[in-house]
Amino acid sequence: MIIYKNSKINKKFKRSVIAIGNFDGLHLGHKKVLNQAKLKAKKNKIKFGVVTFEPVPVMFFNNKIKNHRINNLEQKILFFKKAKLDFIRIIKFNKNFSKLTPEKFIKNIIYKNLNCKFVYVSKNFKFGNKRKGNISTLKKYEKFFSYKTIISKPLKRNNKVLSSSIIRKKISNAQLGKVKLFLGRNWSIEGRVVKGKKRGRKIGFPTCNIKFRDYVMPKLGVYSVMVKTNNFKKKGIANIGYRPTFNGSSLLLEVNIFGIKKNLYKKVLEVSFLRFIRGEKKFANINELKKQIQKDIKKAKK
Repeated sequence: MIIYKNSKINKKFKRSVIAIGNFDGLHLGHKKVLNQAKLKAKKNKIKFGVVTFEPVPVMFFNNKIKNHRINNLEQKILFFKKAKLDFIRIIKFNKNFSKLTPEKFIKNIIYKNLNCKFVYVSKNFKFGNKRKGNISTLKKYEKFFSYKTIISKPLKRNNKVLSSSIIRKKISNAQLGKVKLFLGRNWSIEGRVVKGKKRGRKIGFPTCNIKFRDYVMPKLGVYSVMVKTNNFKKKGIANIGYRPTFNGSSLLLEVNIFGIKKNLYKKVLEVSFLRFIRGEKKFANINELKKQIQKDIKKAKK
């Protein structure tokens, strides 16, 4: 799979099938679209690629939205690799790009840049300056720019269209069973281990501290997790919150990995959320906290 972050696309990827979207979380609805597009490419003996945007447009337009993403770009690329795409075109969503009219988007991206043969989009796809472009706009220019628009039927769960918005809501409510059902996997985040105040080590429960960055905010509290690096895959327990017992003020993910004692400072960890154990709570003292952590660990190991 080839990743393009500029406008120069190899000729062998011209006249391909492309799917356009944010694909945040790459949930089962997204996978359905990718599979349909892949079959179309195979049938026509042409290449298949995806056009996606970075950063996510809603975060570009509203800088107050800090916690939104289901997965980061690196995770998204990995999921695309598993879907066996031929190429990805990552468009930098900036001020200049946001000013493109729908017509210029079609001319510059769909025609000049990709010169694609088939374009797969969702029914509610909007594009171009002020989101003025839609399915009708795409169909209007089909013959002029020699492509065919294909509208993918949405995947439904409980008579509701499966969407990234629904999944974000489930994550924020700690409904991890539903999240797994919609994603086809456990929800996970990636982050680099940063230096902490070593309080966990002092009370007998050393943790890896990870800043939460721009991921969607889960329900604050304690979770059973699976932690993965290039060298190991281990169960653990994690707390996401502000550490009220210590009067903490910044959001932090603290992970205690079972059976691992070595220093993981600066290592990148993938933390998969398996089960919600309890909400965040302020304890009267350190001993009360230690007793509760022991109870939490027993639950997490089950």
